[in-house]
This record gives sequence, C-alpha cells and structure tokens, in this order.
Amino acid sequence: MTGDLMTDDDRWAAVLRRDRALDGRFVTGVLTTGIYCRPSCAARHPLRENIRFFADGAAARAAGLRPCRRCLPDDVARDEGAVLAAIQAIKESEEPLALADLASRTGYSPTHFQRVFTRHTGLSPAAYARALREERARQALSEGNRVTEAIYDAGFSGPSRFYDNMEGRMGMTASAWVNGGRGATIHWGIVPTSLGEMLVAATAKGVCRLSFDEGREALEERFPAAELVEGGDEFAALLKQVVDAVEAPVNGFDHIPIDVKGTAFQEAVWRELRKIPAGETRSYADIAAAVGKPKAVRAAGSANGANNVAVLIPCHRVVRSDGSLGGYAYGLPIKRELLKRESK
Repeated sequence: MTGDLMTDDDRWAAVLRRDRALDGRFVTGVLTTGIYCRPSCAARHPLRENIRFFADGAAARAAGLRPCRRCLPDDVARDEGAVLAAIQAIKESEEPLALADLASRTGYSPTHFQRVFTRHTGLSPAAYARALREERARQALSEGNRVTEAIYDAGFSGPSRFYDNMEGRMGMTASAWVNGGRGATIHWGIVPTSLGEMLVAATAKGVCRLSFDEGREALEERFPAAELVEGGDEFAALLKQVVDAVEAPVNGFDHIPIDVKGTAFQEAVWRELRKIPAGETRSYADIAAAVGKPKAVRAAGSANGANNVAVLIPCHRVVRSDGSLGGYAYGLPIKRELLKRESK
C-alpha cells in the first residue's frame, strides 16, 4: 500500500475521475486481469472489489501483476526524470530554451513533452520559465536591489522585455514594488458582514487584500509607501461584489478581479484552489499532487496559508486528508460557516 496520507477511498475516487495529477503516487492493481495501471488510465473501470492499490510498479510486479499496455504506468518515473532534467536546464540557461530543445534532451517529441511537463508542474515549459524569471525579479526587487540590476540578474534581456512580461501581473511598476508600493494607489475599506468585519483593498487591477478582523495597519505594513485611499465610487461597486461573494459564495466570484503575487509554486497552488467547485473540498495532498509536487504537502499548506485574498482564493475549501477542517487564518468558525453556505 502507499505510505502517504491518502486512503484507499481517496485513491479509488482518483481512479474514477482519471486524475492525471496523481499518476506516480500509486498504481491500481486489477486482480482479475493481472495488470496494474496509472490512476488516469482510460480503460474501462473494474469493479471496486477487484482492485488493490500499490505504492509503485515494483510492488505490483512483486505481487505477480504486469503493467498495462495502454497507460504504460512504468513510464511515470521516466516522465518525472524528464521533467526534473528540463527544470534544471531552464534554471541553468541564461537564455529561454525552445520547446524542441527541451524535448530533444529527454527523447520525447515536443508535443508529448509539453503534455508531460504541464501535467507534472501545472505550467507549460515556457510559462514555467517566465514564472521563474518573474520570481527571481520580485525577490531581487524585494531585497532592495536596483531595478535595472534586478531585471538583468533575473534573466531578462532588458528592461523593455521585463515590463512586457510583467504588464498586468504585478499590478504596479517594478520601482513601486521594490519601494513598498511607492507611486501605487490602493483603495480600501472595512465593512461589516455576517462573518465579522472584513478588510478589502484593491489596486487598479483587482483585490489585493481580503481578510477578517484586520485594519489599515495590515496594509501599511505590506505597502508602507503606497497611497492608501479609503473608499471611492468605483471601489464601492467592487466592494459590493466582494461582500456578496462572502454572504452568498455559492453564487460564484470568478468575475471579481484579483491582484496577488507569490512564488511560482504559490501561484500554482492558488490557481488550483480557484478550480475547486463550491460545495466541494480537497485535501492538502490533493493540491500538492495537482500542482505536480505530490511530496510537497507541507509546502502546499504553507502556500495555502500565504493567500492574501480570503474567499476569492478559496483556501477554506482545503481540509485534512482525514476530513477534519485543519487550520484557517481567520478561525475555524468562519471556515466552517463558509463551507456550510457553499454546501447549500
């Protein structure tokens, strides 16, 4: 049996939904046919009583089973090795690497390698490389490096390429980012809700902070040099949408723009959180697997906790593998109530 926090019921549910994100976490042994498969195998599902789960292909073969010729479960290790090699090449290269170049290093066709890489990381090779450069630039800027130096050190060919890549992503210029928001305007307000007082703040791009029982000082700490403006007509309209999302989350809130920043891993986790349908939950292990890092359960939990916009990025929909609520930055009563509302 596998040694992670997943139960056999979790694994069977993954098989039923043919979850590619869990390929490599375990294999499914079909005792009546004598074969073992990936969780995502497209073959017809066997009966549950004929299934046994194994940690990997080696364990399944030791039990007398043979690999499925359709889903080739033993290729998962090769896929992971190819992805890790490509990531290392991307990190070490001073210039962007073409998809064909990365694929040739692994022995895969470009089309197949793109699918494999995206399945394991949640990003295409090109998007992963961009996210890596952006993360390096943000880190350098946050450490106080000069803007131009940070741009080149992060691997961009020049300032113009950096600004082209970052347009619409950081919500403020590089200079503003390194200087605590200098030159940026953030509108904010505190409103009463049925869950308590809620702080909402937004740049011109979207909501950058949504929290409970916090005041202006939380914004001053993160953006000490930004212009903080309370209220405003346009902000009032956005604020109403946010309040509606909190009071009736089952109605959806994907239409509300957000402006959040994080590492490539954090942003991948946050994207997965936004994919969880209202009324459903996922475990921390599920999220780690969905972003292609099945062993990074604790890191997924940390990324979940680093979410700056509660509800809009629904970190409350993540629970422990045993079904218990786990933690929540604003208290379990709020998490429990949000889940209750969405279940309706």
